[in-house]
Amino acid sequence: MKAKHVYLVIMAAILFLNIIFAKYIVHQFYYQNYVYTLIFVGLNILLFPIALYVYKKSKKGDEVNKHDK
Repeated sequence: MKAKHVYLVIMAAILFLNIIFAKYIVHQFYYQNYVYTLIFVGLNILLFPIALYVYKKSKKGDEVNKHDK
C-alpha cells in the first residue's frame, strides 16, 4: 500500500471520528449531560491538530517523492 493511501485512510478515519463526536455532542446537549458534552467537544478539538499533522506529513512525503522521479 502506498504511503499516499495510508494518509488517505487516516484522514478518512479522523473525519469519521469528527462526525461521530459531533453527533454525540448534540445528543448529550439535548439530554442536558453537559459534562459529556464538554468531553466530546474536547475530543473533537483534539482531532484537529492530529489531522493537521497528518496532512502536513502527507504533503512532505509528496514533495520527497517528486524529487525521486
